[in-house]
Amino acid sequence: MMKKLLVIGGLAASAAAIWYVTQRADESANARTPQEGARMVEVAVPADLDAAALAGKTAFEANCASCHGTDAAGRMGVAPPLVHPVYEPGHHGDMAFVMAARQGVRAHHWPFGDMPPVEGVSDADLSAIIAYIRMLQRENGIN
Repeated sequence: MMKKLLVIGGLAASAAAIWYVTQRADESANARTPQEGARMVEVAVPADLDAAALAGKTAFEANCASCHGTDAAGRMGVAPPLVHPVYEPGHHGDMAFVMAARQGVRAHHWPFGDMPPVEGVSDADLSAIIAYIRMLQRENGIN
């Protein structure tokens, strides 16, 4: 009888240990998996934005942030970060941003799908948005 109780106790303890380890592994994996819409990169924001960049921040928040995230950090599963070496001025000049907003753009660097045109953004807004993005890029070592 005592042997049976020891065997049953040992099995119960083993099962509890396996359950605990499995739960911890699941929690750890979930902690590492970025959630849909989460920021893709960390962005350092300059302490002082000049007038053009400040206007650009306002226009960006109204027209771009819903997809490209706060401070152009991107949104996991939604749209890429614009504060990223892919968008450095030497690779994607200012006109690339203008054309993307005006005409949309086919997906080519990221797996998010095509970007549709952005309706209602003025030329002045676009210039300010680009000034804001470029200032964020410079602050984050992207020249």
